[in-house]
Amino acid sequence: MLNKLFEIIEERKANPTKKSYTASLFADGEDRICQKVGEEAVEVIIATKGQGDQRIIEEVSDLFYHTLVLLSAKGLSLRDIENELKKRHQ
Repeated sequence: MLNKLFEIIEERKANPTKKSYTASLFADGEDRICQKVGEEAVEVIIATKGQGDQRIIEEVSDLFYHTLVLLSAKGLSLRDIENELKKRHQ
């Protein structure tokens, strides 16, 4: 699903529409995307400290999404992350 989500993000970057939240993040720029990644990271921590498993799942999903937007904005991909993780575990 992460690969599919990244494909959708790339599509929204290449063909933005006014109704697309993803396209609005790209339009707002790197600082806004970084802000969202930071906010979501904090929300993961807060959820972990007492909001229950479902809330953790929701917040980690939001964090993954915004992190994928950040990767796309920087011209990076999931493959880059996979390669780094493989390198660390060889």
